[in-house]
Amino acid sequence: MNEKRPEIIPGSGVTLHFSLTLPDGTEAISTYGDEPLTFNMGDGSMVAGLELALYGLRPGMEQTLMLTADQAFGTRDEEKVHPVPREDFPQEMVLEPGQVVAFDTPAGDELAGIILMLEDTRVVVDFNHPLAGREVSFRVSILDVQPPATTQTTDGS
Repeated sequence: MNEKRPEIIPGSGVTLHFSLTLPDGTEAISTYGDEPLTFNMGDGSMVAGLELALYGLRPGMEQTLMLTADQAFGTRDEEKVHPVPREDFPQEMVLEPGQVVAFDTPAGDELAGIILMLEDTRVVVDFNHPLAGREVSFRVSILDVQPPATTQTTDGS
């Protein structure tokens, strides 16, 4: 059968619904019941391992894959756990273990960290992705696929 719907290839524009579920059935994230995600393959919007699972899919296709930690968000790296001086947090900020806090990097980017432990003079923060080290079930429904943008532009007006 000659398939006329475009398949996902590097650079494709993709609109999809997806969910990530832990082995115990806990849904970590889902766009089902919300707005779908639209992005271009390779633009950094989606973790590389999740993107790999999308190649070759076409609009209307659905699949569910179990991904290892290495395929999804990587293994936990203990070197990404750092003590941060308590004085670096606003005095009025209530800090609790498990809380996600945004930090500004020297490059001006924002990085999320999870508070692991509160000590008298410091706060121990984990900068690993919250799903690092976890196997996840990746369910996806492809809604639309656009061919990669070409280097030539046309003026449609």
